Amino acid sequence: MQVLMALIAGLIFGLGLIISGMSDPVKVIGFLDLAGKWDPSLAFVMGGAVLVGLFVFRFAATRSSAILGGPMRLPTARQIDRRLILGGSTFGAGWGLTGYCPGSAVVASR
Repeated sequence: MQVLMALIAGLIFGLGLIISGMSDPVKVIGFLDLAGKWDPSLAFVMGGAVLVGLFVFRFAATRSSAILGGPMRLPTARQIDRRLILGGSTFGAGWGLTGYCPGSAVVASR
């Protein structure tokens, strides 16, 4: 059941990327191009994701087990360390140079 739910969640995520246009690297690079013709649509997609995540994480924090019965594993780290900065910098550099994050790269390879 967990594999099926992971598949469904991945399909919904991919569909959301396609519908919002975020699988198109030109759209992503347009968002990152602050000095040129800036495209704010990615900011709205991110804002929607943050809003949904806010409610989901608050709900998840009140539970001791996941909906499918497994243990609830929420992040516990609160500090900003070297690994976080290096990982975020690597992700951001790759995203800015190519216009793809890992999720949109998988969707675009369809």
